[in-house]
Amino acid sequence: QVNLVQSGGGSVQAGGSLGLSCAVLGYPDSPYCMGWFRQAPGKEREGVAAIAKDGSTKYADSVKGRFTLSKDNAKNTLYLRMNSLKPDDTAMYYCAAEWSAYRAHDCPSLLDTTFGHWGQGTQVTVSS
Repeated sequence: QVNLVQSGGGSVQAGGSLGLSCAVLGYPDSPYCMGWFRQAPGKEREGVAAIAKDGSTKYADSVKGRFTLSKDNAKNTLYLRMNSLKPDDTAMYYCAAEWSAYRAHDCPSLLDTTFGHWGQGTQVTVSS
């Protein structure tokens, strides 16, 4: 059984930085596509950033220049470094992964329908 185990996040003041990590457990192969999504209270889930197996990335316009994806293939772990955080970044953040090249043909993708596996969620709170 595949598990995506998230860690990191927390609370920070505006302008600060936080990091998230997502470890893939229970499956030896690297996902075809991985990404981060977030959902704020009362809002729909939105794609934040995604990375394909070839290393190509895609970022939401709202986080470009502030958030950085990286991936450690040896550890099968995805990271998201978040700098210059804003109160609007406050949300529950979810890691996502997909191994099917058919399902994730449009990777890197910020569409949640691309992904079939999800982490448990990690809270990020940015105060003004």
